[in-house]
Amino acid sequence: MRVRLSVPVQEEFDAELARLLDAHVPARLAAADPSLWPAGSEAAQRLGWVDLPHRAEELLTRIESLRATLEEQGLRSITLTGMGGSSLAPEVMAEAAGVRLEIVDSTDPNQVIEAIGTDLAHTVLVVASKSGTTIETDAIRRAFAHAFAAAGIDPATRMIAITDPGTELDRLAAEEGFLATFHADATVGGRFSALSAFGLVPAGLAGVDVRAIVAEAAAASPTLESDDADNPALRFGTWLSVAHARATEKLVLAETSPALTGLRRWIEQLIAESLGKDGQGILPVVVDGTDDVGFADARADALLCALGPAAEFTAPSGFHAVIDGSLGELFLFWEHATAIAGYGIGVDPFDQPDVEAAKSHARTVLSAGGGTEDEEPAFREGHVEVFGDVGEARDLVSALDGLFSEVDEYGYVGVQAFLDRIAEAHAESLRPLVSLHAGVQATFGFGPRYLHSTGQYHKGGHANGVFLQITAAARTELLVPGRPYGFSVLQRAQALGDAAALTEKGRRVLRVHLLDRSQGLEQLRAAIEAVEPRHHYGVD
Repeated sequence: MRVRLSVPVQEEFDAELARLLDAHVPARLAAADPSLWPAGSEAAQRLGWVDLPHRAEELLTRIESLRATLEEQGLRSITLTGMGGSSLAPEVMAEAAGVRLEIVDSTDPNQVIEAIGTDLAHTVLVVASKSGTTIETDAIRRAFAHAFAAAGIDPATRMIAITDPGTELDRLAAEEGFLATFHADATVGGRFSALSAFGLVPAGLAGVDVRAIVAEAAAASPTLESDDADNPALRFGTWLSVAHARATEKLVLAETSPALTGLRRWIEQLIAESLGKDGQGILPVVVDGTDDVGFADARADALLCALGPAAEFTAPSGFHAVIDGSLGELFLFWEHATAIAGYGIGVDPFDQPDVEAAKSHARTVLSAGGGTEDEEPAFREGHVEVFGDVGEARDLVSALDGLFSEVDEYGYVGVQAFLDRIAEAHAESLRPLVSLHAGVQATFGFGPRYLHSTGQYHKGGHANGVFLQITAAARTELLVPGRPYGFSVLQRAQALGDAAALTEKGRRVLRVHLLDRSQGLEQLRAAIEAVEPRHHYGVD
């Protein structure tokens, strides 16, 4: 593992490093000591991740045995439904290894239909939910079960559950006789679960050498647990804490190695949910590379972090880092560093107090009919309807200009796209355009995936963001079996629910609804490009 840090305030860094060493933070963390945080902290029930690499043998053996059984039965296609910490780590492992693992973490009906129709005859569905009641995961499980049954296949023979003991999903798996059930460690929170059953089972069944990943983590753990000034996790956690104290609270992540493809998305969830609360935290900003406007032209509020080998670069704030290593090392490194940064900043890295708000509002919308009868739009232009407080604006360019004008110079714009994450992946290219024309950092998340990631920071972190939410007319509908609604209604309810939660927190939300997805996205892109760039961000 290689961690190179630029520290522009060496005296402050050294003082904070000494403070953390005096408190024996790395060693106490490794010993799962919850007294690092105040009484009542989630830490008392969420520190089981620290020794996962050293107690994985039984799990690894079971994964290898089950994979062999599936191969004998010709079940070669592994599909995973899970949200946030239940899907992001195995997705990274599969992408890095170049093996196919289909992730279904969307409520967009078209995306779910495409996943079901891929190779049902040879498919096994891994249903992963720590709580056992995750609404997206349950809906997707129901849709697959219906499709299996319609094809003359007993759904239980094609389903594998990963969940905490005693959950609703655990009981269902036992009652229906699922192919297998893996009980996760209840003391491991979702975003710290990369090296648990949640990360290892789907990846291992898909063909990833998860035994090697665990071995990499186990080899790195003594260094990451040491009360030593050279401990890389301690140094990076200190770096984050010192930067945060200086109001440098955005961590811009760029991958520079194919071996780490997708890692920045896993880090995004870990950092945002762990540190973004109580009006504090670090906002992860995922960009496409070191030449991306969010990285190359970052303002002084940004810490720049290259993942993988990288040439030297500088940041306006002076805070920049290069981090490289194997996946196993990096999973454990980031978990330790994040927990240490939480201690330094003064937040509990193991709770997520603002995640439930969006879920609650979504349930309210669903109970009222799913938001199918919206309020009247402020106006309609071409293929787009605009909702929200737009003032005097009566065209899309003016509405966007008004939204961007409300961003503080060191704030950010969160773009939230409730679209098909696969078929409409190109929508993500709106993020650098928003950065350029709003003059600040911009993040991008597909809904509902981001609700289990940056959604916590949006509502609980620094209150300097505004939000551009994108919804769209459904191209098709798929009913959720056993529920009085379809996927498009659920998707709409989740969007409206999060908008309501953000508004309740005093955040500004502008929603654009695409009446035609393709033409509406192009219209939105053109409107963003027509907004005069602010603060000369990325422009001389």
